Amino acid sequence: MSDITARRGIRLTRRLTHLYVGLALYGASSALLVRAGLGLEPWGVLHQGLAERTGISIGVVSIIVGAVVLLLWIPIRQRPGLGTVSNVFAVGIAMDGTLALVPDVHGLGAQIPVMAAGIVLNGVATGLYISARFGPGPRDGLMTGLNRLTGRSIRLVRTAIEVAVVVTGFLLGGSLGVGTVLYALAIGPLAQFFLRFFDLPAPESRTVAVAGRTPRGAILPR
Repeated sequence: MSDITARRGIRLTRRLTHLYVGLALYGASSALLVRAGLGLEPWGVLHQGLAERTGISIGVVSIIVGAVVLLLWIPIRQRPGLGTVSNVFAVGIAMDGTLALVPDVHGLGAQIPVMAAGIVLNGVATGLYISARFGPGPRDGLMTGLNRLTGRSIRLVRTAIEVAVVVTGFLLGGSLGVGTVLYALAIGPLAQFFLRFFDLPAPESRTVAVAGRTPRGAILPR
């Protein structure tokens, strides 16, 4: 019995490690895309646009937006998990922390590698975060909730949300560029690869059922 308890404790520790390391790396990857200056991921465009208009740091804006989106879970009856709530705060804190440490880069010779590092690191972070199985991020929970509520496909709902986010962010002054396009093309394959790489087998059928409520390919921590 103690051996089973010990194994469960080790597995829980690994899951928590995946969760919080993944969230920290996600914030760091978003910060690298900001420093690269070649375009941000869709929600990053919105966050940067709002930060430009309000004078608030982009990390704090990310926290505020995440909290607002989480409130939208109430009418669509989504249930947050530990990962959901942690996502709201951890990503923004890690983002501002990284921006405080990493200086601006200038010239394509520096911008391109930083952009590439940000995109790849985002894929690593996504794989870690999802493999923890502590629930989707606020923005992805909104997507899956609308999918369930409207009956529309995940692809259609996700596309509609992200197009609206990008357009709004761009109009507010967010950075839209080649990095945005490359992110959109690369994040799916990268997330799938690193999810398989970091996957933690679920020993209990109950855990599998919870994780299976949302298609893995649809969940990203942002």
